[in-house]
Amino acid sequence: MAKISFKYKYRDDYNPTYVNGAYGGITVKSEIVANFFLERHCLPKKEILQIDEKEVTSTIEYDPKDLQQSRLRFVECGVVMNVQTAKEIVEWLKDKISLIENINSKPEKEEKNAKKKAVPKK
Repeated sequence: MAKISFKYKYRDDYNPTYVNGAYGGITVKSEIVANFFLERHCLPKKEILQIDEKEVTSTIEYDPKDLQQSRLRFVECGVVMNVQTAKEIVEWLKDKISLIENINSKPEKEEKNAKKKAVPKK
């Protein structure tokens, strides 16, 4: 059986980033594009608060005005991959999800087994 060894090289500024969404599509070369983003509320450039007796009682105004209805999607990175690579990543993700679900369900299984053992036989 043949063997191959891969070494991993990281950029000096390598730093994993949290993402909670993706946006993308298919290129004219039938490749998949995924742009990973972090979605969050926008921060105001300015806000005017009402203060009564040294205590903030309410917000009077935000800049921009539509701040409460606005969200920011900060694109962290984008990847382009062929269909075979996408399929392999899907299988890899399924495997990791299954491992996490099994780990997270162990206390429930142990609790159910403990209850079964605790029931006296008649």
